[in-house]
Amino acid sequence: MKAVVKVFALLFISILVAGCASDPDRPEMSEREIYEAAQGYLKSKNFSLAVENLQLLESRYPFGPYAEQAQLEIIYGYYRGGDNEAAVAAADRFIRLHPQHPKVDYAYYMRGLANYTEGEGFLERFIPTDMTQRDPGSTIKSFDDFRQLLQRFPDSEYAPDAKARMVQLRNRLARYEINVANYYFKRKAYLAAANRGRYVIENLPQTPAIPDALAVMVQAYLLLGMNDLADQSLMVLRKNYPKHPSLDKNGNFVSQVGLDQEGSVINKATLGLFDRYEPPKFDNREETEQ
Repeated sequence: MKAVVKVFALLFISILVAGCASDPDRPEMSEREIYEAAQGYLKSKNFSLAVENLQLLESRYPFGPYAEQAQLEIIYGYYRGGDNEAAVAAADRFIRLHPQHPKVDYAYYMRGLANYTEGEGFLERFIPTDMTQRDPGSTIKSFDDFRQLLQRFPDSEYAPDAKARMVQLRNRLARYEINVANYYFKRKAYLAAANRGRYVIENLPQTPAIPDALAVMVQAYLLLGMNDLADQSLMVLRKNYPKHPSLDKNGNFVSQVGLDQEGSVINKATLGLFDRYEPPKFDNREETEQ
């Protein structure tokens, strides 16, 4: 009998302890109280607790007046907390569940913003980093997010900022292509380098990388012995960007490496150990492009 009493006593204590442990999530908290608690955490920049409270609100009151607003603020909480992947997922969910919601444009905007900063670690937020050296996947996604926002909601309050960011993203993508071309020069894949320059000209016009793209094409075609194509690219470069560093005062192209260096017998015989030369590299961007 004593053993049975002891078991019941332990069970009673366990129930009390469990009740105390769940005290922060008291069932008697109203929807508004949970929402206001979340707002307090957002204001104090405690984004993890803000998200927890907003998720609690949504789970307890899925059809309440604050539920959809909580879903939007979950996106914001994740973004400000540095969890861009979760912010994108939350934005996707809102767009899927509420495609006709009057504030769905905010979800599109925040998705683009989360992808815009994806890949930026803690240090990148404080130390200048060349994002054009990073994989362009998130950049492409962000550009597409903002494009969808402008197509669906051209009069959105977020449209002006989205347009400005799209310009920066195009510049970033164009410069990424030039960086890849420079890599191909290093690998002596000159046709691939020329194709990267041509891609910038054809698909990313009016970006600051255009002059370097033309210079890439001139240099690559010269090394390939395609002088006619080199002359065509040079003519465009000379006419539109006469002060480009690749041109001398007379408008002649200053080749960074010539066919004589490329065909050096000593360099080939020693696999590049002797008679080495620096591969061409074009990076004449302005500070505003970075």
